Formats: sequence, C-alpha cells, structure tokens
Amino acid sequence: MKESFFRSMTWLHIWVGLLVCWLLFLIFFAGTISFFKDEITIWAKPETHHVQHQAQRVQSQAEQINYVFAQLQQQAPNSLSWRINLPEPRNPVLSYGFAEPKQPGQRRAPFNYTHLDPNTLEQLPEPRETKGGNFFYRLHFDLHYIDVFTARIIVCLASLFMLVALITGIVIHKRIFKDMFSFRANKGSRSWLDAHNVSSVLALPFHIMITYTGIITLIFMLFPYPAETVYENGLKQMFEEALPINKRAKPSEEQRPMVAIKDVLDQIYTKSPNADISYVFVRNANTATSQIVVYLATGKEVVDNGPRYLFNGVTGELEASSGEDWSASAQFYDSMTALHSGRLAEPLLRWLYFFCGVAGCAMIATGCIMWAKRLRERLKAEQKPSLGLKLVETLNLATLMGLPLATAAFFIANRLLPLELAGRADKEILVFFLAWLAMLVVAVLGREKHHWRYCAWLNAAACLLVPVVNALTTDGNWITYLLTQQWALFGIDSAFICAGLLFLLQSKKIPSHKTATNKAKLNKNKLLKEQQG
Repeated sequence: MKESFFRSMTWLHIWVGLLVCWLLFLIFFAGTISFFKDEITIWAKPETHHVQHQAQRVQSQAEQINYVFAQLQQQAPNSLSWRINLPEPRNPVLSYGFAEPKQPGQRRAPFNYTHLDPNTLEQLPEPRETKGGNFFYRLHFDLHYIDVFTARIIVCLASLFMLVALITGIVIHKRIFKDMFSFRANKGSRSWLDAHNVSSVLALPFHIMITYTGIITLIFMLFPYPAETVYENGLKQMFEEALPINKRAKPSEEQRPMVAIKDVLDQIYTKSPNADISYVFVRNANTATSQIVVYLATGKEVVDNGPRYLFNGVTGELEASSGEDWSASAQFYDSMTALHSGRLAEPLLRWLYFFCGVAGCAMIATGCIMWAKRLRERLKAEQKPSLGLKLVETLNLATLMGLPLATAAFFIANRLLPLELAGRADKEILVFFLAWLAMLVVAVLGREKHHWRYCAWLNAAACLLVPVVNALTTDGNWITYLLTQQWALFGIDSAFICAGLLFLLQSKKIPSHKTATNKAKLNKNKLLKEQQG
C-alpha cells in the first residue's frame, strides 16, 4: 500500500494495465474487427459478390428449406448432420451442407457446403476456402494455436485486469470531463497522457460495458463451482437443462424415414406467422433418432439467441423449445452476450461499436507507449535502458504495428494464394502470424523512432495494397462497389484506405533518424555551452 489512497490507485492502474496491455490490445483489436465478421466473410468470397439480396426474403424461406431438404435427401441421406443457412440481411447467400465421415485425428467432422443464389436457387461457383471474419472472431477469445480452455481462462483474467484498470483509472482522474477536451501536442509524454485520457474518456461507457459483458460471457470459465456443486455432471448438465434443444440423441443404425419438413414448418408458422428462420439443423438424418432443430432470428431484441425448437425427426413432434420462457437470470446472461457481440446492431450502431473499439485500442496503445516514454525520458545521458524497458519497447512496436500489418497480409493472402492450395484457409492464417512474426524481428533489431517511421510506411503500403490487389484479382473495385451500393465491400476497402492514409500521416509525424540525430546534437551542444558558462 502506498502512502495515500490516490497513489495506491495510480500504482494499481499502471501495473494491471501494463502487465497485460499487449494481450488486451490483441483482444480489443480482433474484437473490434469482429463487429464486421459477416461482411469480412463476404469480402473474402468474391465468387458470391454478384448475389443480390432478396426483396421478399422471409416469405421465400419455406420454399428454400423444402428445396434444400430434397437436395440433402439425394446427396447425403445417411449423414450425421445437415445444416441449412438461410439468407439474412448481412449475408444474401443460401447455403447448405452435410457432415462427412470423421477421419482419424479429426476433432470435428468436416462439412461439405453448397452455395445457392436464393433468387434463382442455382448453384454458385464453389467459394474459395477461407475462415474470413470468423478467424478474427475466434482469435478474439481463443487466441489461436492455444488450447481453447487455456486461452479462454487467459482472456478472462486479462479482462479482469482491464476492468480493474478502468475503475482505478476513473478514481485517479480528478478532472475526468476536462480531460475529454484536453490535448497538448508536441509535449512528449504529456501528449501521450492526454491522448490516453481522451481516448479513455470519450468511449468510457463502451469500455466498461464491453469489458464487463466480456467477463460475463465467459463467467463459467472463472466460476464453475456453483454449477459443479448443484449438478451431478457439472456444467454439461446445467447447460442441458437450461437449453434442452442442445441435448443430442445418440446415433442409431435403425433406418427410419424422416417427417416431411413441411409438417415441421407448419408448426413453426402456426406459433409465429412471420417467423424469420435463421438456420435449420438436422441430427442423425433418416434414422430412428433423427432430430430437427429450427433457429429463429432475434430481430431487434437485445438477446443473442432467438426462439429455438427441437422436433422429433421421425414423428415431427415438438420435443423442446427455448428462448420463449427463459428465467430472468438466463435472459440477463443472454442479453449480456448480445450487448458484447453487437450482433443485434443495425449498421449505424455497428459502426459506433467499431469506432468505440478503435478508441479502446488507442487507449491501450497510448498507455503502454506512455509508460516506456516516461522511463526513457528519465534516463540520464550516460545511462543505458534497462532490460525491462527494452522488452516493453520491443513488445510495443511488435504488437501495435504488427497486428495492423498482419491483418492487411491476411486480406492480401485471401486474394493471392492459389485457389487449389490444400488447407488454404489455414495458410491465410499462417500468413497473418508470419507477418506479425516479421514485425517482432524488426522490433528486436531496433526500436528507435525511425524504426517506427519505417514500420508506419510498411503498414501504409500494406493497407493501401489491399483494395489494389482486390481490384486486380476480382471483377469489382472500390468505385464499382460504391456505384452498385455494395456497402459491405465498399466499407472494407474504405477502411483499409483510411488506415493506409492514417499510417502515412503517422510516418510524417514521426521524426526521421536524421532529424532526430540533428536534434540530439543540438541539445548536446546547447548543454555543453550551458556547462561552459
């Protein structure tokens, strides 16, 4: 404990923020991008760019489901799983797939998907293999290359650190509203502190909401003990009771014809005449234990999951449902997940989420840069930086400049990797991490201002290259997207153009090596003259 409460809170704010700031930057960065994960997935599959949104989307769903069921009965009558993804406002494509037999060593059975134009029900060219926006979504809390359970525990703990940093940050800011309008440029670490304060205060409600709801979404990772105490089989049994539609029937070898899907849909439309079906899932098709699960869209409600119905696949009897009569605690948990993911948001609100996420990235970045800059400024002329300071500066450069470079590399790889490349989706991700690793190597070799300047140039070139490569390898480009009002594609190209211009501006603001050296010499000469009287 320090000599005063204020100093204790300041100490706590600095250290809980610094210890996990690079991990928090990754979580915020990937999470911010994930608000547009559906749009990124569309961008990553140019083979589907010409598909138009349906004017009567909901009214066409029954016909589409009946057609796809007939196709699946022909193509994979004995598959363990079928899945039908209906077109939605953010994705105009109709797709269906079935699980192929699982190979030894595979955790999950691979799905064989077919994509259709919902307007004509004609099959589309096979889209390129890619994870698209789902990669950033999973990276946000699974961290990739790490065991899922371990990764989520790490993310939970980092989120708790973030919440402590936010609360202590509010406590130590005596002039929180004045800080919102205070920025003193070209004042060294003072300018970084002002930038940190402005980015923190401007989106403070969002930062608190997104951190708190993030912890809530993974709360059972941190506190599984109440469920393990009450339920004999722990969390698994608790979730089965809370969501009975997720209870899977064991596969059976007894062949039984499935009920006509029309009978199931009639029951749905009797309950909800204007039901907007999101997707349909079938387990153990054409066997005695077959199940049909129908998921409805949430609409504009602040819940992450809409009503869901589980039907017996043989008799068509409704066996369970969820989302209609949830308890207050279950509804609260689902609402927290909805607020965190932002899937309920219309485009304007989604962009607000995005810019608040960018503010969160800026808050974390300015905080870790400020810490290193303050220590650097306190060094005496003959004093060498400590190992800790070198480590912080290395991680700052590698993370803050490496992630934007890796993201641009991921999008460029999506366009340039051969379409027939085996494991293509994984290769895109490999390019992401190789680009990030390259930036880490640069950071290890040097962390001076001119290195930041070179990295800003590199990031500017990479970001501006994304729409150029897209225009050269597909039938569309930034201008045609604008003219044809393909806003998802236009928005992603525009985001990279804006990012490229910002990195160019940053490279102009960072003094060059020559300028910095001359300035250092002038300061040294000035100091010598002062010492000589």
